[in-house]
Amino acid sequence: MEYSLEPKPLSIAIDPLASGFEDADIQDDAMECRQLRLGPPQHGLRLDRALADTVPEFSRSYLQQLIEAGHVALNGRTTRKQSTTVRCDDRLEVSLQPTPQSTAFKPEAMALDVVYRDADVLVINKPAGLVVHPAPGNWSGTLLNGLLALDAALLAVPRAGIVHRLDKETSGLMVVARNRAAMDALVAAIAQRSVGREYLALAQGRWARGSPWHADRAIGRDPRNRLRMAVVDLSHQPGKAAATDIHLLTNSDQMCLVRCVLHTGRTHQIRVHMADLGHPLVGDTVYGGRPAAGLAGQALHAFRLTFAHPLTAKVLRFEAAPPPGFLAALASVGLVYNDFPPPG
Repeated sequence: MEYSLEPKPLSIAIDPLASGFEDADIQDDAMECRQLRLGPPQHGLRLDRALADTVPEFSRSYLQQLIEAGHVALNGRTTRKQSTTVRCDDRLEVSLQPTPQSTAFKPEAMALDVVYRDADVLVINKPAGLVVHPAPGNWSGTLLNGLLALDAALLAVPRAGIVHRLDKETSGLMVVARNRAAMDALVAAIAQRSVGREYLALAQGRWARGSPWHADRAIGRDPRNRLRMAVVDLSHQPGKAAATDIHLLTNSDQMCLVRCVLHTGRTHQIRVHMADLGHPLVGDTVYGGRPAAGLAGQALHAFRLTFAHPLTAKVLRFEAAPPPGFLAALASVGLVYNDFPPPG
């Protein structure tokens, strides 16, 4: 079986010039020079994409700057054209200036809850409070750093095999690719919406709508606060279609526990849809939720993950019970839910 789909970059807001230097400040004597030979996965790609594949610890926009500045040679000749098509066995020479993003790709030993492992994939149960990928303000101590310590082979996989993310304060299941073929297949499966992701969410207020409830309002950047997402009208604002099925599990006058099934993967999708319905998640102060039972963030847990194995096509299904903090928030308002895992 062959995989040729290109993985799309994760939507991570990283300033390629976060280290503070401009193009004119790049000094040859401060650079690391790398010599690379391209393989079959890079055949036919643009030069900037091939570089991003082979030097994954740098952002693509930063690598594009290096090309334009004349710091990349293809088969011995300097090229400044990002769109140049490369071929298998082409030789690249690139002069690299360290940035906070690149130096963040370092192994850091940490206790990770590995639910499943084989030669191609890992399934991790991420705790609340753990950032998934290095970014400004979190250049270390991330899941990516822990994965590199767990499996040194992930240094050779773009973004250490991370194909989807959970917010910092969201706990639960994530799949990680251990090689390029697995990554290509998983990224394609996510794009085709064939990876099943289900969440438990504890929200404010008594649920009075039908169940299941289909929330299908588009989501985009909040025009009044660029750090938030919001439901938007696509005829007037930029955004993308978003769909979430919401199933009521248990209810009280103060809170409701729901099972959310994602059909798309927009940033903060469940948090935005629930807030739009008048039920912000408990602890989600960004979207109007109130803190409860010591929760540091939103009461959201990715409890079920279903996907076809990227190499064998065998359907794999994993479930993880919510963490103690989530259960404590439930108990704080007298809600008890013993029927785990919920049907679905």
